[in-house]
Amino acid sequence: MWQAMKAATAIGIGVAFGSLMMSSLMGGTSPASFIDIPALLIILGGTGGVTLASVGMTSMKRVPSLYKLVFSAEPPDMRGQLDRLVSLADKARREGLLALDAMLGEIDDAFTRNALQLVVDGTDPEMVHAILEAEVDGMAARHEASAAPFEKAGGFAPTMGIIGTVLGLVHVLQNLAAPASLGPSISAAFIATLMGVGSANVVFLPIANRLKAISAEEMELRMMTLEGILSIQAGDNPRLVSEKLMSYLPPAERTSGEEQNVARLDVEAKAA
Repeated sequence: MWQAMKAATAIGIGVAFGSLMMSSLMGGTSPASFIDIPALLIILGGTGGVTLASVGMTSMKRVPSLYKLVFSAEPPDMRGQLDRLVSLADKARREGLLALDAMLGEIDDAFTRNALQLVVDGTDPEMVHAILEAEVDGMAARHEASAAPFEKAGGFAPTMGIIGTVLGLVHVLQNLAAPASLGPSISAAFIATLMGVGSANVVFLPIANRLKAISAEEMELRMMTLEGILSIQAGDNPRLVSEKLMSYLPPAERTSGEEQNVARLDVEAKAA
C-alpha cells in the first residue's frame, strides 16, 4: 500500500499525460504535431528564467532534489511514532526521566531525540514547548520556500505560453502572402499556449501541492511528537498518553492500535 502511495504523484501525472495524448489521437491529431522546439524553448527557458528571478538561485538549486522527494517520499509512520512515545512514557513512569538518557542513541529521528534530550536535561516545560514549537515553525517556513519555485512556475508558464502564441501570430501576419502556410503556422503558434497551460496544470502545480501535502504530514508528525514529549515530561500515565496521541491517527488505525498498546502496557506492568 505504501508503495502505491509513494507512486501516486507519478501515476497521476502519467494518467494526465496519457489522457491528453489519447484525446488527441482520438481526435485524429498526431502527438508529433505537438513537438515544437521554439515553443518548448519559450516555455522551459522563459518560465525557468522568470522563476529564477522570483525565488533566487538557492531555491532553484533544490528543484532536482524536490522532484526526487515528490516521487519517492514515504508517508510518515504515525503509528510507529505513537508506539515509541507511549513506550518512552511507560519507561519514564516506571524508572524516571533520567532513565531515558540511555535510549537517546536508539532514536533515529533528530527532532524526537533533541526533544527528549531537553526533557532529560531538566529543561522547564514551557521552554521545551517554546523550543520545539519554534523548530516546527522553522520547518514549515522551509517547506513553504521549497514549494515556491513550483508555484511560481505554475503561474508563469501559462503567461509565457500566451507570449509564445503572440510571437507566433506575429510571424503568421508577416506571411499573409503565402496562404498555404497560414494553417500550419497558426497551429504552431497555439502550441506554446498549450505547452504553458499544460505544464502548469499537469506538472508544476500538482508538484507544488504534493510538496505542501508532504509538509502537512510532517507537521502532523512533529505536533504529535511535541504533545507526546510534553506528556512524558509531565509524568502522564502511558495509557493517557496513548489516548491523547490517538487523535492524530486516522480513525481506521485507532482501535486496533489502542488495544495493542493497552495489552503491551499490561504485560510490561506485570513483568515489572
